[in-house]
Amino acid sequence: MIKEAYQDAERHMKSTIQTLEEDLAGVRTGRASPALVNKLLVEYYGSSSPLMQLATISVPEPRQLLIRPFDASSLQNIERAIMTSDLGLTPMNDGKVIRLNIPPLNEERRHELTKIVNHRLEEARISVRNIRRDSIKDLREFENEKIISKDDLKRGEDQIQKLTDKIVEEISTIGERKEKEIMEI
Repeated sequence: MIKEAYQDAERHMKSTIQTLEEDLAGVRTGRASPALVNKLLVEYYGSSSPLMQLATISVPEPRQLLIRPFDASSLQNIERAIMTSDLGLTPMNDGKVIRLNIPPLNEERRHELTKIVNHRLEEARISVRNIRRDSIKDLREFENEKIISKDDLKRGEDQIQKLTDKIVEEISTIGERKEKEIMEI
């Protein structure tokens, strides 16, 4: 029972880290990356769809993204979605493709992005702590139902706490790497 609770907590915590990494990939740095716009929601025939389902996104130059829609009629909608997003980018539409030039970040914008990253890191830490809390609650229920002993409960709590500490440390490492990437000129 303890092993299953530990594995379940580990799976959920790793999923939190994966979600965090995907989320941070969308935070703009000085370089062009398709992850900046992949999940941008575009109004398409009455429903919202992620941009990556409507177009191919490539990086022809280090500071430029090229968006080539599968359906030319969606070009205006894609352009509108980029304009209304919080990316701070201006699309250039030539009728077939959209070019996004990624300008270098100024100092003020770098600090704003660092705050956004820190907020997302804290959300991930909270999520991991909630997973820990739920796992320990499950273990205590097992102990109350006499499925495991008090010693097993203590051992399970210790294992889950060590896992939590390791995952929180990993989140901090990811955050430091992203902040360094943002502050890099």
